[in-house]
Amino acid sequence: MKRRLLSLCCVLILIAGMLLIPVIDSQAAEQQSVIDGSYLTNDDESIGYDTKITRGEDLLTGYSKCVVMGPGKLYAGGCTIAARTVDDVGLSVIIERAREGDEHWTRYDGWQKFNENVDRVASSKMLEVEGGYYYRVRCTHSANSDLSSSFTNGVFVEKP
Repeated sequence: MKRRLLSLCCVLILIAGMLLIPVIDSQAAEQQSVIDGSYLTNDDESIGYDTKITRGEDLLTGYSKCVVMGPGKLYAGGCTIAARTVDDVGLSVIIERAREGDEHWTRYDGWQKFNENVDRVASSKMLEVEGGYYYRVRCTHSANSDLSSSFTNGVFVEKP
């Protein structure tokens, strides 16, 4: 009789635990701020992969990346990969920043790089940035006339 009662208690505790775990996880996810599709995180690194804008045969993939290298330091860049050697492969990198409570990202810095008669282009920079902001990298990828874009989540950079 004691074993059945003990087994029943264990089963009830297990069921109650399974019911509460999804509620706690979804509440934590709802509290995370989002601006223009990017979550504001305290992660040290974020990578975003491309979303195709046009249909084509030349562009294979692309990604953007940002890494917090310490207070006031951000490594940012991206890469575009074509499906084969093409006439022009391009990458446009835009660094944007925002604070908690902002409704949109503000452009901070940016650059472009193009290569001819190759199948890829990559570019990155180490930047000294103002601390106290979330930063994200947004890239536009091109291979001949094919286009796509990618963006990272926001990573928080502390003041130096």
